[in-house]
Amino acid sequence: MINRIKEFLQLEAAGGFLLVIAMVLAMVAENSPLKPLYDSLLSVPVEIRIGQLEIAKPLLLWINDGLMAIFFFLIGLEIKREVIAGELSNPSQVALPLIGAVGGMALPAIIYTVINYGDPVAMKGWAIPSATDIAFALGVLALLGSRIPQSLKIFLMTLAIADDLGAIIIIALFYTSELSITSLIAALVGISILWILNRRQVMGLTPYIIVGIVLWAAVLKSGVHATLAGVVTALFIPYKKLPGESNTQLEKLEHDLHPTVVFGILPIFAFANAGVTFEGLTFNALLQPVPLGIALGLFLGNQVGIFGLCFLAIKSGLAKLPDKASWAQLYGVALLCGIGFTMSLFVGSLAFEQGGPDYAVNDRIGILAGSLLSGLAGYLVLRLSSKQTH
Repeated sequence: MINRIKEFLQLEAAGGFLLVIAMVLAMVAENSPLKPLYDSLLSVPVEIRIGQLEIAKPLLLWINDGLMAIFFFLIGLEIKREVIAGELSNPSQVALPLIGAVGGMALPAIIYTVINYGDPVAMKGWAIPSATDIAFALGVLALLGSRIPQSLKIFLMTLAIADDLGAIIIIALFYTSELSITSLIAALVGISILWILNRRQVMGLTPYIIVGIVLWAAVLKSGVHATLAGVVTALFIPYKKLPGESNTQLEKLEHDLHPTVVFGILPIFAFANAGVTFEGLTFNALLQPVPLGIALGLFLGNQVGIFGLCFLAIKSGLAKLPDKASWAQLYGVALLCGIGFTMSLFVGSLAFEQGGPDYAVNDRIGILAGSLLSGLAGYLVLRLSSKQTH
């Protein structure tokens, strides 16, 4: 278990650095003579047609709806493993990060709502600052090396997984467009087949993947966001060992898929969605309601919400401080949870899909500002507090 956690942390930390590179390249492309090429690339129409079934989208939406479904498939695998045999299976260890995750989702949303109340389009983005980017957060922790106790890294990882689960629920409930009953019925048939495969203990992965792809297409056409098909499919992957194998089918698939997502899918998503133009960008642009609500939600909402609820939980005896960690270090990790980059960009793409380009640009400004502030402040607090305790 410890070796698997260390491997996970190493992958996520390296992926965080790669995300930074992808983000910088996107902004360079958007603010250079490469802009027409960058915009044209993301607008390239991609079409798949099988009989009467047609899926036609620009490349950007294939990345956001297609590749990110694989990302959410991996999240589903991680959640299932953690609930059955990982950190989420131990009530004593899961209490504190779950409580922190509630604060980290609720207070940022409240701050954003207060600032943007009265603008019906802006209000669609209330969930943007409630997301934590585990790759970036663990990347910052990696810079501090062995100064940070392992218990605190596990706390952050568990909180981020719980946060991802919350994001999945939010997407399902609040970012669903007009529903197609026919497509929903097809999706339910697909889920039923996955359930039958699991109940019959079919161990081969191919049937699950084929049905999962069909389920993705049905969910895409239904009006529910297609990435949820990835989560649902993952929950039916067998958690059982094959004869002669040391890992379960689920663990093996998760292990094989993780590098592809961390080093391929997430950087591609970042490159496609982080292109913010600096033309006419001033400090006043950050003070507009949408970017201000996001930036304050990420930076202020996460640190106060997570640390505040964790403080109350520990003082009331509901949970205990992570082993060998100080209060200052816990606060530093709460700050890092304000790095919302990938997940915030994803939720923003859903929220302002119909809101117009101004809202889309504004939400990116807020996400970048809030995430940068959270990352720098979290690093400084952890650096200083770790010097004092080691």
